[in-house]
Amino acid sequence: MANEACSSGRVRVNGSPAKPATKISVGDKISARRGDRRLELEVLCVIEKRVGAPKAVECYRDDSPPVERAVSRPDDVVVAERRRGDGRPTKRDRRAMDRLRRESRR
Repeated sequence: MANEACSSGRVRVNGSPAKPATKISVGDKISARRGDRRLELEVLCVIEKRVGAPKAVECYRDDSPPVERAVSRPDDVVVAERRRGDGRPTKRDRRAMDRLRRESRR
């Protein structure tokens, strides 16, 4: 995924388009686009080998702008939302969604 993002020009290091093999160093500023979201990161330390997530988080500072999620719906509209990654809805979930759909048509 990162390789594809670099190749398509959505990743920049210090303002210049980055290739997948671009070397980074301490102080570099990395910006990337992912959909309508913009990520702004600063490299604090470079690690040579794979480490766990808690250690990796200490190696960069996230200066990304906050994500704004404006929802403009009438107050009487009920919306059923499922978290991403929950898999397929169970039979119980489907029945609840059908019940909400029926009630919202009335």
